[in-house]
Amino acid sequence: MTRSPHRLLALVLTLLLLALAGCGGSARETVSPAAIPAATPTPAASAAPSAEPSPTAAPAPTAGPDYLDRLIFLGDSTTYGLKAYAMLSGGKDTQQVWTPASGTLTLSNQSWAAIVYPPTGQEIPIREAVEDARPEILVITLGVNGVSFLTEEGFKSEYKALVTDVQSISPETKIICNSIYPVESDYQYLADINNQKITAANGWIQAVAAECGVAYLDTYSKLLGPDGFLNEAYGNGDGIHLGPDGFAVVLQNLLDNPV
Repeated sequence: MTRSPHRLLALVLTLLLLALAGCGGSARETVSPAAIPAATPTPAASAAPSAEPSPTAAPAPTAGPDYLDRLIFLGDSTTYGLKAYAMLSGGKDTQQVWTPASGTLTLSNQSWAAIVYPPTGQEIPIREAVEDARPEILVITLGVNGVSFLTEEGFKSEYKALVTDVQSISPETKIICNSIYPVESDYQYLADINNQKITAANGWIQAVAAECGVAYLDTYSKLLGPDGFLNEAYGNGDGIHLGPDGFAVVLQNLLDNPV
């Protein structure tokens, strides 16, 4: 059967269009959606951590003035000045100072020595006074006379006996073992009582306080002058005893270090 030239031309054109369509289809690449990497979200800028407030050192504890009224002071002539200079409540009639009538007390005599007991004015042994008064806080300032002749063993033994007896008689009493005070450079008896011996004795007191679980208070360093001796402004002129300004330092140190 003979086809007309027009029909042959149409057939050729059709075949040519089909071939072109096939080439175009093969050139396309089908990509699975799973193969498309998901867009990585840009992380939100995190807020800078707020700066931690710098720690502030806790202020040193300081007691109110009424704290001093809760203290009983047991000691030698370096304690008696608190009464003589009227440094405490009650002035010269204060009920807070325990010393013998002579005003002095030697550590080696502590087991039998009597003190003037303020409520009665009578001289009674220290242990008897503790049993009757059961002080809330007892400040012991003792040993300056003992440094001239007591050995370390003897000094510690006497001091510990006093502390442990108070603890046994009045367990609720808080004890402060106060350091011995320095002497001045012109003290008359430096050969017997000097700051080298006092410093050693203060170390013994501190050791006893630690062993007995009570407080030790360094007042010695608060009273020193630039020359390493008792500041003359704090003394009463005899080279060993404090005057009013010196006792003011002692009392402030107690306020700054309450128990």
